[in-house]
Amino acid sequence: MVTDPLKILFVASEVEGFAKTGGLADVARALPLSLAERGHEVIVVMPYYKTMKHREKATLIASSQLPAAASEPLPYNIFSLQSEGLTLYLIDCPRYFEREQLYAENNHAYDDNGARFAFFCAAALHACEVTHFRPDIVHCNDWHTGLVPMLLRTRYAASLTFAGTRSVLSIHNAAFQGIFDRQQLWAVPEVLEQIHRLGLLDLSTINFLKCGVAFADKINAVSPNYAQELLTHLGAHGMAQVFQTRQADLCGILNGCDYRDWDPANDHYLPATYSVDDLAGKAVCRRQLQQELGLPEEPVAIYGMVCRLTEQKGVPLLLPALEKFLHHRVQVVVVGTGDPLLAQQLTQLAARYPQRLVFLNTYDNRLAHLVEAGADFFLMPSLFEPCGLNQMYSLAYGTLPLVRAVGGLKDTVVDLDKDPQRATGFSFVEPNSGALLDAMRRSLLFFLQEPEDFARVQRNAMQTRFCWETSVKEYESMYRTALAEPS
Repeated sequence: MVTDPLKILFVASEVEGFAKTGGLADVARALPLSLAERGHEVIVVMPYYKTMKHREKATLIASSQLPAAASEPLPYNIFSLQSEGLTLYLIDCPRYFEREQLYAENNHAYDDNGARFAFFCAAALHACEVTHFRPDIVHCNDWHTGLVPMLLRTRYAASLTFAGTRSVLSIHNAAFQGIFDRQQLWAVPEVLEQIHRLGLLDLSTINFLKCGVAFADKINAVSPNYAQELLTHLGAHGMAQVFQTRQADLCGILNGCDYRDWDPANDHYLPATYSVDDLAGKAVCRRQLQQELGLPEEPVAIYGMVCRLTEQKGVPLLLPALEKFLHHRVQVVVVGTGDPLLAQQLTQLAARYPQRLVFLNTYDNRLAHLVEAGADFFLMPSLFEPCGLNQMYSLAYGTLPLVRAVGGLKDTVVDLDKDPQRATGFSFVEPNSGALLDAMRRSLLFFLQEPEDFARVQRNAMQTRFCWETSVKEYESMYRTALAEPS
């Protein structure tokens, strides 16, 4: 427990267990929980989505109106929800959040996402005034919350609620920047007064992420290697100069893994549990995976992949590699949803190799756990990966990650050829199918020809830990540094 606890407002568009589309949600649950366990007072604020889980347990604590300079004030409600150590404030505005999905439907983003999340940014801070919560730190996450640091410096500069408050912006994925027509920002007219500071050339659009980077007191990338990549033109998705300007305030703190949910020794989704000292249950999981998916129960290497079907995740690299790799005696399981074209190509490939490739166009949490436990290798050939969590899950489950050496994947997976004694998996560098195929074949030969060394690397992997207990102390240090510096 800390001796000088902080009050922290954690602002996120999604939180695991309530609403989730990606890894941001996992962090938005695990980090606040870890901070609270350390003794800090943490409130997580997120939208009150129509489809969020446990919605019926929320309690209305306040009704208010968000002031608007150019239009009528917009009414909204604040609900509170207590769950497993978390305190959530939920911003209820049916006009914006009474939707079937969080950000998009039928692979098409909502046309008013700019207005939706500009409102959310403004309401998240306004709710603090309404409820009299005075945070020391406001921790924002990705573009959806990018306007919050600017509002603290402008609209709330003289507010007693935020006297001394400092802001932190975590970059979970700089590829998504939130670029919208300025007309959508009716709730945040202040941004138009800051054009000079944002360095905007196109005055018709506003980049939410760029706004956040410009105004936040500290910027955090979700792995040390990703922080360095954001300073390069290749890794910053057009924002390298912006990140370079803020380099002195840019940190790289590796996400932790929530082993409460991902531990093969205590995983209720598995037909049998196991540990580094007794792997018998992993063989049971392998058989269950093969049986459920209709694969032959053979002692061949199984490669798993659970991801969104996007270019970022390396699926376009994987498809040509699979065309050749499936000629070997292997089994490959791919689970995920996303790009319809990539899904169609995987479906067609699986039809040609029904005994070797299974593709499931779905997301199922139980199945994700079974793939992690039942496979021998886990594929993550990402073009970029700010941190990544599945490689951490795979390590814990003794399923060797095969990754592209970028972002957090480079920080967390030790390649067999680079360091045989400390190895925990396999990696490749060049973003092409040939390099991926070489790594897959290298892993397959290792599995077939070196069973004792494979077992040793498995043990290395299962003994590797990336704990929030370590990461949370780095966040505390960043918070206190921000508070100690002049605004």
